[in-house]
Amino acid sequence: MLVSGPRLKVMLGRMTKSPIKSVFLGAGVTAVIQASAATTVMVVGLVNAGLLPLSQTVGIIMGANIGTTVTAWLLSLGTLGAGNAYLQILSPSFFVPLIAAVGVAAMMFMKDERKQNISRIVVGFAILMFGMQTMSEALMPLSQHPGFRQLFLTFSNPILGMLAGAVLTAVIQSSSASIGILQAFTLTGAVTFGAAIPIIMGQNIGTCVTALTSSINTTKNAKRAALIHLFFNVMGTAVFMSGFYLLNAIRPFSFLNHSPGAIDIAIMNTAYKVSATALFLPFRDWLVKFVVWITPTKEGEQFDLLEEASVFAALDPRFLETPGFAVTQSRQLTNQMAELVGRQFASSSELLDVYDAQKFRDNSRMEDLVDQYEDHLGTYMVQINARHVTDREKQLLTLLMQSLSDFERISDHALSIARSAKEMSDKQVCFSQSAVSEVEIYKQAVGRLLHTTVQAFVTDDLELATHVEPLEEVVDELTDELQARHVQRLQDGRCTLELGFILMDVLTSMERIADHCSNIAVSMIELSRDSLDQHAFLQSFRKLSLDDTVPR
Repeated sequence: MLVSGPRLKVMLGRMTKSPIKSVFLGAGVTAVIQASAATTVMVVGLVNAGLLPLSQTVGIIMGANIGTTVTAWLLSLGTLGAGNAYLQILSPSFFVPLIAAVGVAAMMFMKDERKQNISRIVVGFAILMFGMQTMSEALMPLSQHPGFRQLFLTFSNPILGMLAGAVLTAVIQSSSASIGILQAFTLTGAVTFGAAIPIIMGQNIGTCVTALTSSINTTKNAKRAALIHLFFNVMGTAVFMSGFYLLNAIRPFSFLNHSPGAIDIAIMNTAYKVSATALFLPFRDWLVKFVVWITPTKEGEQFDLLEEASVFAALDPRFLETPGFAVTQSRQLTNQMAELVGRQFASSSELLDVYDAQKFRDNSRMEDLVDQYEDHLGTYMVQINARHVTDREKQLLTLLMQSLSDFERISDHALSIARSAKEMSDKQVCFSQSAVSEVEIYKQAVGRLLHTTVQAFVTDDLELATHVEPLEEVVDELTDELQARHVQRLQDGRCTLELGFILMDVLTSMERIADHCSNIAVSMIELSRDSLDQHAFLQSFRKLSLDDTVPR
């Protein structure tokens, strides 16, 4: 998962356009990370974050079931080389130490992060293979124990065998490891086909526990994704076992009393999962509708942008295992926060023209939501920063964390403007016509400045960011001019002291908004140059602007 990084979202969009591509995606990811449970947990997280539609999860989940069969095939390679010196190179006992040494050496000496992540995958695979091999050797003495053989005769009962496989897989939370354990048991000769088949069926149900557990306290669709995984495996097991044992009742299979090998286990596991996928994939839409039908949306449970669980679902703790993707999610939500602040300022400006109680309440709610953005994003990015991130990701996190505070302060000042509008409405007073005209020009200047800042930030446009500081200088000049005109109106008796205080509050709030816009733009430019000296940058920028105005 570390290797995918910020490209995971793009890959998902491309690979889930068709059911077949979704199956290949699920199989490929699972084959790499050697755990279908981990893949389904990731799917639950993506659905919870709103990045993956529920309808596109079915193929990935089915593919994950197929991808987990790779482990069984790799573990069975050792039996291929038995008795043949040339085929011994296929045995895990031969190649596992080699790939472990290569992986550890790469982790120690490689500086490139992507190569280090690939090395971690290699080492993890080597540890899994070594553990399975060690367990197989440790189980061999049990083959002569009568109680051990009697245990597996008991598992020949389809129900008991299925329960045993489900419980084992649920406890260790890995169907790959569970299959490996079964393959290790087959080497003792105590396991028969009659016991192995129901155990394999039960393992497919037991692996659903991990996804179901991870869906606790998630959105409705995330819970539905976990249920799709459960029902697919339960229905597949039910169909296969019903058909198989019905045929066995009509004409008993003689091979059920024979002992399978590790390769036989891999073949049965693969055949079942490929067949189940081929059977149910055409009915994927019906499966989704069924899950939605049994988990209906309650009245009043509609999506609400101001509902914390819905807005911040993208900051799923599961994504912290993939820091690059978690940074991308943080960037996306910070962009949403920036755009929300822009809409809030526009709402505040409208309230100065025509006050509306509902719009004021909406403005206040937007400010509350911006505060939540700051709290959630700040906490989440601190957690990301504690993980292994690249230099570029650290730079981006620095920009996001610096900008969070500025956007939150802009939101506070926007609410202050809305409160000034409410105060005038409550007191039934209004600005003079000249003051209204001046404030309108001032609002347009600050609005343009904020819009430019938000667009530069959201699109990461450094060229556009360089336009912010000149606009901020214009706002500063307008502030001085409007304050001087206000004082003149007070002296002429054309403005009351009460209205004067309200006007000064509005001008001060807008000027502070302009200052925070400048901070955001300067942070973007300076971080792109690996520098954080905002004061020096502003000094040099203003000197350059002054030089440009000197007649030559």
